[in-house]
Amino acid sequence: MRVLSLTRDLIRRSHPEPVADDRTAMHLLSDEEISTYLDAMLADRPDPNADIWLFAYGSLMWKPELDFAERRLANVRGWHRRFCLWQWRYRGTRDKPGVMLALDRGGSCGGMVYHLSAPNVREKIAPVWRREMIGNGYRPRWVTADTEHGTVTALAFVAHRTGERYAGKLSDESIADRIGSACGHIGPSAEYLLETVARCEEFGIHDRHLWRMQRLVAGRLGRCATDGVLETQDGNSQVGSHP
Repeated sequence: MRVLSLTRDLIRRSHPEPVADDRTAMHLLSDEEISTYLDAMLADRPDPNADIWLFAYGSLMWKPELDFAERRLANVRGWHRRFCLWQWRYRGTRDKPGVMLALDRGGSCGGMVYHLSAPNVREKIAPVWRREMIGNGYRPRWVTADTEHGTVTALAFVAHRTGERYAGKLSDESIADRIGSACGHIGPSAEYLLETVARCEEFGIHDRHLWRMQRLVAGRLGRCATDGVLETQDGNSQVGSHP
């Protein structure tokens, strides 16, 4: 494994204080809407009694919260992993929004697939489905995932490109600014980045975008932890969390 520039200690020193939750910061889908989406997804399967494969490329790799029978490394073509969703709650705020990962069009993405075996597939996927869908930043999509044991059709959460949370193609420097400064009530945005890139490295998934992001964010947090100010791409200064 390559040595990461971004570390937990650096993140803690840059964001030492807890952030209060603002329940009004982001519109959430209702339980009824989430359930309706789930039923539609399950009905769209060729075989309603079949198992399900779920493609993971971000937090689902390090926090799956799934009752899965098997997992495999996988690659999906036609989609790439990118920080393109605004995060106004959880790991960001309206004043200092973070950005989080989604699958966007083009390229390819390395990750892993989880095998959810029948019966009771709905019950097995429901908690993760709610977690991913509640913020209305994703849309479910069936993708083709290549694994060392063959190709599987997998469910993936891709960017909701017409939704208000879609940030489009931000520059790497702008993404790093957002990730470095953002923190919500469940923790800093940089922690999400660190956990994802660390798990990719653990499994031999070398994502150049993630690797560059962790290096850029580490540089910003290093300066912020030293002097309390985060220098952004446009030359402005943002006062950091460090006292």
